[in-house]
Amino acid sequence: MSDRNPPFTYRPPQFKMPSRKTLTTIILGVLIVGMLATGIYQVDQREEAVILLLGKFNRITGPGLHMKLPFGLERNYNVPTQVIQNMSFGFRTNEYGGSQTNDYPDESVMLTGDLNIVDVEWIIQYRITDPRAWLFNVLEKEKTIRDISQSTLNMLVGDRTIMDVIGEERNNIELQGQELMNSVLGSYNLGVNVIAVKLRNIVPPRGEVQDAFEDVTKAQQDMNRFINEGKEAYNNEIPKARGQADQIVQEAMGYSKERVNQAQGEAARFNSVYEEYAKSKDITKTRLYIEMIESVLKSGNAGDLVDKNLENFLPLKNLQSQGGAR
Repeated sequence: MSDRNPPFTYRPPQFKMPSRKTLTTIILGVLIVGMLATGIYQVDQREEAVILLLGKFNRITGPGLHMKLPFGLERNYNVPTQVIQNMSFGFRTNEYGGSQTNDYPDESVMLTGDLNIVDVEWIIQYRITDPRAWLFNVLEKEKTIRDISQSTLNMLVGDRTIMDVIGEERNNIELQGQELMNSVLGSYNLGVNVIAVKLRNIVPPRGEVQDAFEDVTKAQQDMNRFINEGKEAYNNEIPKARGQADQIVQEAMGYSKERVNQAQGEAARFNSVYEEYAKSKDITKTRLYIEMIESVLKSGNAGDLVDKNLENFLPLKNLQSQGGAR
């Protein structure tokens, strides 16, 4: 019995209280980590940050890495002020940018001024200009923008006929829609600015009416194409004809000047001859006669000099020929 081991007795480990220095180090480490985790925030290049101190607006900071009071004393809300955002009406786009097939007639179907129904799809592009106003002035911001845009387009379409909406008034609707939307949004102090309004698709109700309007639209496009082709042909032919006309006029003016100068030269020569003739008529007559005879004889076609009383001058011609042969 004396050789046996005594029975095993479990003794729980005793917890050793850390020293005060260790506790202080741990607490400081937790505080530093907490401050770094909750006291640093980053703002993207396309954003501005609105800082709230205990729930009250404090300041706005730009892009970069910034410090704030930690542990929720200050909170930052990043607002994409440099991003152009889109909002579509009458259709929606998927995540790849393509339009989906499902329609939203409650947004796009409108009544025109001549009591016709038209289906209008459009897009607005807007940008946040005041991040503070965007965060705090209006509760349902996107719904407000959507309602303002719908009411504006309904008013503009309702003031026009269906042919004007489909045709030549399209650009005016876009420009006036942008102005009116910005005016209403400015009165709400929403902090946004509409950059563009683009009418995407304007069609009458489906069925025979839509087919007829498509035929009209196609005819208008053909008419515009023919007009453009006619203008192009006009622009090609008219300058060419004008150039030819100018060339003919210049040639005629040159010929006119040539003839005038020639006539003036001949008149001057005649006047000079007449002056000499007036001074001595007999001598001038003789000189002119001699000059004429010389010019005739020098031409190479010498005439036959015969006596006016000679009835037959062939023997004389023969003698002259023989003499010429010598």
